[in-house]
Amino acid sequence: MPSPADIVLLPDAGPLITLAYADSLDLLFRPGWTVALVDMVLHEVTRNQTPTSEKIARLVETHKLPVLPTKISQRYQQDLSANVVAPRKSNLGELAIQEAMNDFALESPPRTGVFLFEDHKIARVSFLVPDNCRKVSTRAFLLFLEQKGWLASAAEIERKAVLAGRTFSSLRFPP
Repeated sequence: MPSPADIVLLPDAGPLITLAYADSLDLLFRPGWTVALVDMVLHEVTRNQTPTSEKIARLVETHKLPVLPTKISQRYQQDLSANVVAPRKSNLGELAIQEAMNDFALESPPRTGVFLFEDHKIARVSFLVPDNCRKVSTRAFLLFLEQKGWLASAAEIERKAVLAGRTFSSLRFPP
């Protein structure tokens, strides 16, 4: 079993934005895991001035978070530089995280990755992760922290994010 420091938390844009709205980005560090961002997600959350972009940029700088390079981001940047008409933007952060997790699986020994997501489409079976990686929703992560005693109330974090203006993804149950 890996030690907490050997586990890498890879948050997608949604959880970063939600936690920034709740002024709770520090929660990413509570389990003692390494926190890293893939380059495409960092670009997504900081390319425009938003209510959370500066908070997230400051988090990366303050904690000197590793930024993992991906071919997805490299290709996106090449398309931008070449003035390709409307380079694809949707799901690039998720694809970049998937690429990073696949790279983890090829290491010896493989690193454990935890993909923190908010988009419920990612919860589908078709979004595959290697055996050494996990995908966890923002809500599940907050509940995990609460159950471990590292957070007083998961619901309070959600409430703070919503009150600050975040449209938090709603739970959807199959019919």
